[in-house]
Amino acid sequence: MARDYKRENRVTKSKPKNIAKRVARNKARRMLVREGLVKKGDGKHVDHKVPLSKGGSNKRSNLRVRDGKKNSSFSRNSDKSIKSRRRP
Repeated sequence: MARDYKRENRVTKSKPKNIAKRVARNKARRMLVREGLVKKGDGKHVDHKVPLSKGGSNKRSNLRVRDGKKNSSFSRNSDKSIKSRRRP
């Protein structure tokens, strides 16, 4: 079954709450582009140490540059939150 992008945009991405989160993520990336830490197409992600969804901010102290694969490879719970890592 093909993905219905028009419906997805209309139902999910166009909600004011989601627009505000996207604007915050883009602002964080622009900040690190100006500092020269990331470039367009370099495969790096701007990661929030404390996620925006968990009350994190866009302050520089909450941002870090991560490899795209490492940033996307967290184990997730069923509610999409990141599982805590067990330390041996």
